[in-house]
Amino acid sequence: MEKTKPSQVFHFGDQVEWEEVAPGVRRQVMGFDEKIMLVRVKFETGGVGQLHEHHHSQVTYVESGVFELTVGDQKKTLKEGDSFYIPPNELHGCLCTQSGTLIDVFSPVREDFLKA
Repeated sequence: MEKTKPSQVFHFGDQVEWEEVAPGVRRQVMGFDEKIMLVRVKFETGGVGQLHEHHHSQVTYVESGVFELTVGDQKKTLKEGDSFYIPPNELHGCLCTQSGTLIDVFSPVREDFLKA
């Protein structure tokens, strides 16, 4: 596999393009190299992160809002200041019950999030 070229060094939130990924869900890729990626995801109330799985490890911090999270067979409600870990290949998803923002960290980089 071809090596991923790292992102630029500095990212200013008001200058990074938002990508709509689902109704009521937008993301910004905030920095990466082949080993790690930081992504900010904004949800409107009712926005859904569909159940899915991937080979990446993921840690997510709830910057704001309230989310009903499913990770494997566990369901929890998380709010501002909470976080969660998703092991590789674990089914997971969320429902936003109060608009907010998640900060996702992936390892390795989510190649599927990068535009060709």
